[in-house]
Amino acid sequence: MAITDWPATERPREKLLQTGPSVLSDAELLAIFLRTGVPGRSAVTLARELLSAFGGLRPLLEADARSFTGYHGLGVATYAQLQAVLEMGRRHLQARLEARDALSGPEDTRRFLTARLRHLPYEVFACLFLDNRHQILAFEELFRGTIDAASVYPREVARRALELNAAAVILAHNHPSGVAEPSRADELMTGQLSEALSMVDVRVLDHFIVGEGRPVSFAERGLL
Repeated sequence: MAITDWPATERPREKLLQTGPSVLSDAELLAIFLRTGVPGRSAVTLARELLSAFGGLRPLLEADARSFTGYHGLGVATYAQLQAVLEMGRRHLQARLEARDALSGPEDTRRFLTARLRHLPYEVFACLFLDNRHQILAFEELFRGTIDAASVYPREVARRALELNAAAVILAHNHPSGVAEPSRADELMTGQLSEALSMVDVRVLDHFIVGEGRPVSFAERGLL
């Protein structure tokens, strides 16, 4: 049976318009994006098969082009549309965060950093540069590759903070392995950065590690 033959209250698009997107299942949300199924399978059926094949919504959204387009019914155009939707979501979240008077707390920061860093297959060290009211001046990825005390240069972070006239920074990096627990190298790097930035009157408010689940805050762990 085609989705158009379903009762109106059960069709994903109509359900979203009537009750909002939060009540839809992952398969229903994905079906709306896919729009159509393939011969013999509705969009919802195809969406369920995709979620099963990739192991869930997040692995599907983070699949590379080759893996994504290797599944029957998906092509380069669909992959490009999906990447565009994901990037719009990230930019929307950044715009909302930057439009606020100031960061209201670590949860805002966690959501933003998760959206920007968790999907990356490589390690990235980034900074949120803030003014003296903790309004965001810029978010920048400064270093890529293996992130440790030897590969993150405090001088470069301090130089960029001075260029932006930042009063404070929030440090962040991701662990592509998924394990967000701070290592001894992470603690050493944070100490070196805090010391270097303090010499130019820039405070390090926090350092977040993004992995699976909830990003870890150094400030909450008492590591700053």
